[in-house]
Amino acid sequence: MSEIRFFSGERIPLELHKVRVVQKLNLVPVERRVEAMREAGCNTFLLKNKDIYLDMLTDSGVNAMSDRQMAAMMVADDSYAGSATFTRLTDKLTELFGTEYFLPAHQGRAAENIIAMTYVKPGSIIPMNYHFTTTKAHITRLGGTVEELVSDEGVRIESSDPFKGNFDLERLEDLLKKEHGRIPFMRIEAGTNLIGGQPLSLSNIEEASDIAHRYGVLTVLDASLLQDNLYFIKTREEAARDLSLREITRRIADKMDIIYFSGRKLGFARGGGISIHDEEIYLKMRELVPMFEGFLTYGGMSVREMEAMAVGLEETMDMDVISQGPLFIECMTNELIAKGVPVVTPPGGLGCHLDATRFIPHVRQEEYPAGSLAAAVYIAGGIRGMERGTISEQREADGSEHLAAVELLRLALPRRVFTLSQVKYAVDRIAWLYGNRDLIGGLRFIEEPSSLRFFFGRLEPVSPWMERIEKAFRRDFGDSL
Repeated sequence: MSEIRFFSGERIPLELHKVRVVQKLNLVPVERRVEAMREAGCNTFLLKNKDIYLDMLTDSGVNAMSDRQMAAMMVADDSYAGSATFTRLTDKLTELFGTEYFLPAHQGRAAENIIAMTYVKPGSIIPMNYHFTTTKAHITRLGGTVEELVSDEGVRIESSDPFKGNFDLERLEDLLKKEHGRIPFMRIEAGTNLIGGQPLSLSNIEEASDIAHRYGVLTVLDASLLQDNLYFIKTREEAARDLSLREITRRIADKMDIIYFSGRKLGFARGGGISIHDEEIYLKMRELVPMFEGFLTYGGMSVREMEAMAVGLEETMDMDVISQGPLFIECMTNELIAKGVPVVTPPGGLGCHLDATRFIPHVRQEEYPAGSLAAAVYIAGGIRGMERGTISEQREADGSEHLAAVELLRLALPRRVFTLSQVKYAVDRIAWLYGNRDLIGGLRFIEEPSSLRFFFGRLEPVSPWMERIEKAFRRDFGDSL
């Protein structure tokens, strides 16, 4: 998105696209929102879309496609094997990443499963800058452990560090020196999802990869949030300002042995896959695709989505396309800061992140403040966000609670989906809630799965605090929704 200056001096992002297809939204009364939250077990994942006004749960699979992507879907080749669509997608990945081989999968976590089944065994250690929920679950399910090596700035809520997702290189080298025999690969997440979508610098990616290779350890890139990370490298890293997005992408890819991604994020289409440089690595994983996903030339994906993905990957090389998300997130973050609402800084990718620890400091971490804030924000405005705190962790082997390093409510801004007025509405309702934050209470589990409990666990308020928010809303907003 180009730098546009308003004569008024106001600094707001200007969309460089126009809306051609719309979908009707509902904004149900606050009384229904309380009822819907109770029915959902205080878990925003279990809300029904008919009760949601702004769905800021995720940017996964809900980004708007471009007209070129929609057009590409009409030329898809439906062949079960040897599809020309698969060849076009593979060629695009080869062009961008320089990889020779591609294994398709139905989404990113399926790619994680294939990689983990190939390389993780009991006792394996997988270092990474920061974990993602499904990544960690795949590794621990197979008897491995995760070592998080993000820099100290990564878990500081307020910071001026432009690359909070960076590896602590000294700790990485110490771990590899001591345990490299137990480390099959190192995972790099380009845009640390759970700590605010914070990016890594190009130099840190290259240095971390060089360290791993010195110890004979494979490098694996989770490129799902690569487009946001590319934007931040281009705009925040002085040494990369004169590089094109293609050049930055290739420099990153050249340091990787394996690149996997969720197409629901990268490429604006549902699907995913694994790009590989080396034939030996490709052959190790190849047989798992038809066993768990589908044949090698579709891997559980619709060929129409594959055609759209190939176009979406090309659009990821357009600064006007990839800047829209980060600029909207920055705008929302800055407006909340101006109203005194505690948020993660600097603004990252994926979404705006509220700091539940400071928003509702009276709610103990054992009562899940990020989950409570997610429920409260929905009641206040029909806005669905995602808890990224202790609920997103899983209990220790002895049953004790593993308290998260941060308690965040993520409000994702899918690309090219929301208007600026909708963002301003969200800011208004969150600011109102912050003024009434003392009304918010904690939660407790009433149905708790042993793994990935944030997806389908059910909770209840520890006190009637949801009804108190409803009453305050009616007091301040009258008959308004």
